Amino acid sequence: MKRASGYLNSPVGWLEMVADANYLYALNFVEEQGAENSRNEVLKETEKQLKEYFEGRRSEFDLPLKPEGTEFQQRVWQALLKIPFGETASYKDIAEMIGKPKAMRAVGLANGRNPIPIIIPCHRVIGADGKLIGYSSGLWRKEWLLNHEKKGQSRNA
Repeated sequence: MKRASGYLNSPVGWLEMVADANYLYALNFVEEQGAENSRNEVLKETEKQLKEYFEGRRSEFDLPLKPEGTEFQQRVWQALLKIPFGETASYKDIAEMIGKPKAMRAVGLANGRNPIPIIIPCHRVIGADGKLIGYSSGLWRKEWLLNHEKKGQSRNA
């Protein structure tokens, strides 16, 4: 099935959404809006939910996701989806969640290859010492997203 791209200008920069008629495959940080700006139903719903998230009105996403990766990466990404809004987990926590307690480095690599950031919340993974480390799209984005979610938690409390 043909994939299309749509773009959203967000507080953390331009986002390119890649989807076909059934699934969202990728969410990429890009420098500017691309030439193609399609609007299939999956892209429309992704844009709507991302806007709600950035406006502080959404803490969970309900989208048909189809990230492409190895079986190990898939397991890591599924574990990321279990980290609650506004909370964090360490690479060790994720390794333990997937039954591979010594695979912290591999978890870090899989986290960095997450094709659908924000929605699959790789920004919620931090170092064992609580420091913000390892965000392939820039630590400033990770910090912004975590602060945004902490504010959202206090609004919802």
